[in-house]
Amino acid sequence: MAQLNVKYYSECLKRPASFQMFIPNDMRNDAPWEKPHKFCADRPMKTLFLLHGYAGCAWNWVSEGLAKKYNFAIVAPEGENGFWLDGISTGHRFCTMLGEELIGYIRKTFRLAMTPGDTFILGYSMGGFGALHTGFAYPEVFGKVGAMSSALIVHEVAEMEEGRGNNVANFEYYRECFGDPTKLLGSVNDPEMLVDRLIADGAKMPEIYMCCGTQDFLIGNNRRFHEFLESRGVPHIYKESEGAHDMPFWNEYTEKIIGWMFE
Repeated sequence: MAQLNVKYYSECLKRPASFQMFIPNDMRNDAPWEKPHKFCADRPMKTLFLLHGYAGCAWNWVSEGLAKKYNFAIVAPEGENGFWLDGISTGHRFCTMLGEELIGYIRKTFRLAMTPGDTFILGYSMGGFGALHTGFAYPEVFGKVGAMSSALIVHEVAEMEEGRGNNVANFEYYRECFGDPTKLLGSVNDPEMLVDRLIADGAKMPEIYMCCGTQDFLIGNNRRFHEFLESRGVPHIYKESEGAHDMPFWNEYTEKIIGWMFE
């Protein structure tokens, strides 16, 4: 699989930004194990955007075999600790960077991710929140969303008081990412508001696959959002199984979600 490390100037972040890209375009002709995948290379290549979690960085946790099996490119951007949202200060527009700027760059430079039917998004933890939020903010871009152990914490953040954060970060961090907590619910940073807006507009909803481990500290948040989607009649897949907030669980469901996305 070809691997590219790309640096470009981001107007959204007001500085050079980078992303990793993986393209399964170099299968060996003399390798028997490559032959079952060769018929896929004749299909139009699709694109999967991978969103990392809090305190993480851009990296590819999808196996090379899966990318070859289904013939899709992988784009892994750097979201820092910005929750994949447009923060309140200059240079922190991570949502717009992902949903408009980076998509535009990938289309112009690589001629990939041209339609929502060819463009999917997957993330874990903070990246799971980002995948859902970005998918709802840009349904004309992303056709399918995979969200694992999503940090759906808007209701907790909305109740924070100045000077009081939590064990993960301080109040100022959450205010920078989500804006004024007292105005968070019903704002553009609230995935529930985005869902209601899509429904009110009669817009097409992206297809959704959510999962969370039963030992995960975010299981209650994921159940709550699952119940919200059910209350709105939004079709989606929701899975729970034994597991914690860790890579063994995400590796298991990455394979399941990619099969769902690309089969």
